[in-house]
Amino acid sequence: MAKIIHSTKSTGYAKSVAMTLLLCSLLFACGARRVETGLDRVLEYRHLFAQMRVGIITNHTAYDARNRHITEVFNALEGAKVTALFGPEHGVRGHAEAGAHVESEVGAADRIPVFSLYGKTRKPTPEMLANVDVLVFDIQDIGTRYYTYIYTMALAMEAAAEQGKSFVVLDRPNPINGIDVEGNILDLAFATFVGLYPIPVRHGMTVGELARMFNSQGWLTDGVRAELTIIPMKNWRREFWYDKTGREFPKPSPNMPALTTATVYPGTCLLEGVNVSEGRGTQTPFEIFGAPWIDGEQLTERLNSRQLAGVVFRDTVFTPVAIPGAAENPKYKGKVCGGSFIEVTDRAAFQPYWTGVEIVNTVFEMYPDSLRWRPSHFDRLCGTARTRETIAAGDDISSFPEQWQPALNEFKMIRARYLMYD
Repeated sequence: MAKIIHSTKSTGYAKSVAMTLLLCSLLFACGARRVETGLDRVLEYRHLFAQMRVGIITNHTAYDARNRHITEVFNALEGAKVTALFGPEHGVRGHAEAGAHVESEVGAADRIPVFSLYGKTRKPTPEMLANVDVLVFDIQDIGTRYYTYIYTMALAMEAAAEQGKSFVVLDRPNPINGIDVEGNILDLAFATFVGLYPIPVRHGMTVGELARMFNSQGWLTDGVRAELTIIPMKNWRREFWYDKTGREFPKPSPNMPALTTATVYPGTCLLEGVNVSEGRGTQTPFEIFGAPWIDGEQLTERLNSRQLAGVVFRDTVFTPVAIPGAAENPKYKGKVCGGSFIEVTDRAAFQPYWTGVEIVNTVFEMYPDSLRWRPSHFDRLCGTARTRETIAAGDDISSFPEQWQPALNEFKMIRARYLMYD
């Protein structure tokens, strides 16, 4: 089987961007309407911000259709005054590596303070909100339970409720569509900042819809409820993947460079919980995986024999390197890794989370003496210890999707109350 050799000079991301732009052009040529985000519609809702001191929870993804950052949009909004910015994981500029603490930047009196919500605190303090009347959230999510931006939103909603501040979410698309729901529901015994609430790995909701759910289900601490307003999108449909929106994918975090990355991430993120490289330190993170002790051809052959829906695997060799701001010290830095590249052939049929579970199970079957667990992290990603324990015991996992279904059906019934789009 021919090998695909990956390096940091890969043109995969450039090709992905070019394809996205081509698809957008074709979309317009067919008369489709570009999706308008909540930020694009702020002027229609300017009454919410009239004579208000505005705090904005945001990052580098918050641009409108005219390529204006949210700060520029609000600074031009008559009667509104931006008095504070709040940054999630990776910071307001989106340059910090995953998991890295970000410091607040409180400058001179004439400068807007920038408070970190991924450092000493993950929830706005009363002092941070002292000069704020309304909190605004505008960050591009990727539709996966592990992604921390939605929990930054939730904790900020709690703080707003406790401090008597109103809360406004500027909605954005779920890039991997708003229909597909997959995986087990998180057991609250494993609740952490990569999964706070009882939702599946792939929830099929927008941030605005999630905010409504978090608020109304009583999931915020002590059951508090924020004075919540969602500024909805226009022209977005639930079946849309991001490349159908007419917008360029905004790279939500340093290791999320393309829609193809977001497509596989619900599954390959599980590799963060074992000693297999998830592709950090390359230009195609989460789309390739491997380790120095893996024979890529053999692993790929075994994975393809599973005949998983909507996906094929290509054997590969890659060498992770340090990438400033994205992967300073990736697993197996400077070491040649054998592994596989994930090629999604039918994204409508593809089940990324189940594929990720199968990948971990297959690697353990082939290399039980080499694979090592980070048990607490793997379990908190899965939202249960059962997945790891079943794989480690060598037991059959094939019934997992069927076992997940009853709880998923219950979740879908709850979810239906909060959906905002057709």
